[in-house]
Amino acid sequence: MKIALIGYGKMGKTIERLALQSNHEIVLKIDKENADDLTQENLRMADVAIEFTQPETAYGNIVACLEAGVPVVVGTTAWLDKLDAVKKLCSERNGAFFHASNFSIGVNIFFAVNRYLAGLMNEQPQYDVRMKEVHHTQKLDHPSGTALTLAEGILKNLSRKSSWTASLGKPETAPAPAELSIVSKRIDPAPGTHVVTWASDIDTIEISHTAHSREGFAAGALAAAEWIIGKKGSFEMKDMLGF
Repeated sequence: MKIALIGYGKMGKTIERLALQSNHEIVLKIDKENADDLTQENLRMADVAIEFTQPETAYGNIVACLEAGVPVVVGTTAWLDKLDAVKKLCSERNGAFFHASNFSIGVNIFFAVNRYLAGLMNEQPQYDVRMKEVHHTQKLDHPSGTALTLAEGILKNLSRKSSWTASLGKPETAPAPAELSIVSKRIDPAPGTHVVTWASDIDTIEISHTAHSREGFAAGALAAAEWIIGKKGSFEMKDMLGF
């Protein structure tokens, strides 16, 4: 498999290492210093592109891949206000686009457990729910994309919560009863921890996921790149994993 890496930071380098170990070939590496090399001609050397950059550049990178006819796997978060436009372009171009807030297989199992538990708790009003996420200080967006996916899973399955509210550090005011509180912390070193806590007057139930390195995210993105080749349409992890 010939891969174009769009974004060559820590995640890009981890994906490169795992890809080479699996006998894949990196035919294009794009970073800030050579952004002008992101051309249709260069992209067409690749079977698939993997995009991990910044929210302000992700949309343009995705458009470039779709217009070049190259399947693209996107791990950048905080750009999803343009998701509908990307899906429309993908359909118009008969392309392939795969996005996820988190490519870790373990995290996606965690997502499924979170949705199931929220459904159970819909019948148990004595429990209130809150969330916490911790990442390294280089992660600028908050809440994390993973936290927002967890929040979405709760809100879809818990009728007594209608929205989420976020804070960086301890919130200044208590959330309203219908709000799901998400507290973000930025501490080094921390590849990523997400905790969902359900508390009542008599007990507490807590589920959490902690990443030990970036390899889980990188391996999942590489698996998605292998999976999407030959497919057409817009996809998520649930399409690849089946849950």
